[in-house]
Amino acid sequence: MRGLDYKWIEALDAVLSQGSFERAAEELYISQSAVSQRIKQLEKFLAQPVLVRSAPPQATPIGKKLLGLYRRVSLLEQEVVPELTNQPHLRPVSLTIATNADSLATWVLPALNKIMTTEAVALHFSILDESRSIQKMKSGEAVGAISVESQPLVGCSAEYLGKMEYLCVASPAFIERHFAQGVNRDSLLRAPMVSFDSQDDQHKRFLSEYFGLSQDLNINHKVGSSEAFVTMARSGMAYCMIPKLQIERELEAGELIDITPGYSLTNSIYWHHWQLETGLLKDISQAIVQGAHSRLEQ
Repeated sequence: MRGLDYKWIEALDAVLSQGSFERAAEELYISQSAVSQRIKQLEKFLAQPVLVRSAPPQATPIGKKLLGLYRRVSLLEQEVVPELTNQPHLRPVSLTIATNADSLATWVLPALNKIMTTEAVALHFSILDESRSIQKMKSGEAVGAISVESQPLVGCSAEYLGKMEYLCVASPAFIERHFAQGVNRDSLLRAPMVSFDSQDDQHKRFLSEYFGLSQDLNINHKVGSSEAFVTMARSGMAYCMIPKLQIERELEAGELIDITPGYSLTNSIYWHHWQLETGLLKDISQAIVQGAHSRLEQ
């Protein structure tokens, strides 16, 4: 893309991260009209829009790809420029990692602890379920993704991380209230359940595989938080599919009980990242893989 000016993409990044042209101008220390002009120059160069002028602005597919390119170039610049100019303190690089909520709530943050506390990097965790997270890599928005997909994208690698076992659990009070006559097709269908969002089908797969249930549940809460799953289960609001790794203490204390012993779902997960990584990106990949191998069943 000969002739591409990275100041144009810097303006695009600022508009999207700050949510408006005005705040982008403040971040870049230029006028709002200058930000607008840079975006227009970029769109003229590409002959297509990079922004949807909504509130807040949204990137078009080509805009997302340009942001991925810009962030990789910024990272390379961060690695090379200090060595060339003896300037060790540059502006932190912002990187996006796509992950499922359960991994983030259990082992991802401990794995990245050293990098996040010692490196000049600002990590943005984009939360999607394991089957959708790789879309962030396809669009160029993320530098890495934790996914159940084993096949890598072109130019990427997919490293096996391990297995996450999900148990179907409930509190003793919930069991007494809803499963006094046993855990079976009818009681599971009637009892309140919880999902992450409308596209989370994990509990449906579980009930279909082990109990032959295909119809919708009577009550299916949606909370969008891995931690909320545990809170709802402990409080007796619903029965839930939760990673065993996340509730080891609650199971040991009897606060949560595996209501279908011997029946569970296991997801094999992979770390997708760009090939030929160096510097900080390589360190992040190594930390993710090593952290997963130390915590997850292999």
